[in-house]
Amino acid sequence: MARREWACAIAFLGSMVPLGAIAQDEGAQEVVVTAMRRDADDYSATMPAVGLRRKADFAVVEVTVSGDSRDKAQREGEIYDMIRGAIAAAPHAGVQLAYGERTLQPLTPQNYRQLSLNNDSRPDSQRTKFLVKVPLTGSMDAQSAQAAITSFVKSVKPVGRALMTETDDLTLSVVAPDQYRGQIADAIAADAKAMAARLGTGYGVEIEGLNAPVEWARSGLSEVLLYMPYKLTVVPAR
Repeated sequence: MARREWACAIAFLGSMVPLGAIAQDEGAQEVVVTAMRRDADDYSATMPAVGLRRKADFAVVEVTVSGDSRDKAQREGEIYDMIRGAIAAAPHAGVQLAYGERTLQPLTPQNYRQLSLNNDSRPDSQRTKFLVKVPLTGSMDAQSAQAAITSFVKSVKPVGRALMTETDDLTLSVVAPDQYRGQIADAIAADAKAMAARLGTGYGVEIEGLNAPVEWARSGLSEVLLYMPYKLTVVPAR
């Protein structure tokens, strides 16, 4: 799914209150990458095939902590205490906790109580959502990361009647996609040069749109496509 396609599996984060200021320049942040480009409801045929394909930086899964103790203060305390326990346990499990919609920020002992609690299915139940992520370094792929996240969620001890569950499919994130702008431009130039050579001496190509922001889409189980929405036009040689 492309950069602006935030039906981002991000519908799942719409209930969260933003924690802290998020920089305006998404391309310099850690950004969420979701569905395969051709699975997107608003897939754009203008998305170029040429860009930079690379392994994502993180595999990301949404989790929910819910509680249904009768007493409201007790219920909220159990939910937040379980989140605090998850934050403490995360480093030992090789996972990280985060929050956010288009861009992700760390969930820490200093800010976790800012997560909003929303009503669940019954009047005396509440829930909140955040993200668990695993770096896709070395031989770690999305499948292995999913297993690590599932194991972590199961390992976090319940507090009272609070429970933690996975509530959405695995997605990916990339840190500072704008840093790959030069590599994307190199790939576009190489493709344009090859296209011009195939056309022969009577034709050439022109490229427009290289000043556009870097976009992103998921292109495999663990991979993303970083691209600029350029346009390549065949023209008579001058």
